[in-house]
Amino acid sequence: MTPSILTLSKISKRFGAVIIADGIDLALAEGEALGIIGPNGAGKTTLFGIMTGTVVPDAGRVFFQGQDITRTTPERRCRMGIARSFQIPQPFGGMTVFENLVVAAAFGSGRRERDVYARCAALLEQCALADKANRQAGGLTLLDRKRLELARALATEPTVLLLDEVAGGLIEHETAELVSLVKDVRASGVSIIWIEHVVHALIAAVDRVVVLHGGALIAEGLPAEVIRRPQVAEIYMGIEADA
Repeated sequence: MTPSILTLSKISKRFGAVIIADGIDLALAEGEALGIIGPNGAGKTTLFGIMTGTVVPDAGRVFFQGQDITRTTPERRCRMGIARSFQIPQPFGGMTVFENLVVAAAFGSGRRERDVYARCAALLEQCALADKANRQAGGLTLLDRKRLELARALATEPTVLLLDEVAGGLIEHETAELVSLVKDVRASGVSIIWIEHVVHALIAAVDRVVVLHGGALIAEGLPAEVIRRPQVAEIYMGIEADA
């Protein structure tokens, strides 16, 4: 069995009367691409916060490469190898694309800026941003902002990458380009957890899907099988189970 690189053990979290997680167990295997789906407000992004350290669970533990990181700071987790993108890209708008990457790479590695230039140049090529290296990030299209958001996460040299709805707002051919990029990242050896509402994009790139609803994981398995389950159709897509 492939060892787990990131594990949530009995994680619970609530905000007032709203239960986000109720004893959730979740494991990401090394080299795996895992998708998480669920209705709006199900707590998917909160789980990312628990993984990265910006949200403290009420109970349970988080493990990374076998080490308990439940009380480890977000900065330390980043330098250990956990990176994430955000649903709404927020680059440093007054900086160039290249400068955005340099800041992320230097912070993520603790190295001097000049020592990360080569890494950043390679990421510009990988993420199809080389021709925009000297443009101010605030003037990029949505697709390029999403590419930059992904590149900034990769600049920290993660072993686990958390993607939060990177396909949202894109048209079909743009979504296909992002899926191709995610596949390239996965092929480089990075383990991935991807939250996404654009389901066809998700199932094109992941090995396994879990469904979050009401603070629990209600389904898990191969992507095509999970999305066909009546319970998932009823809860996630609003289709009655006997339809």
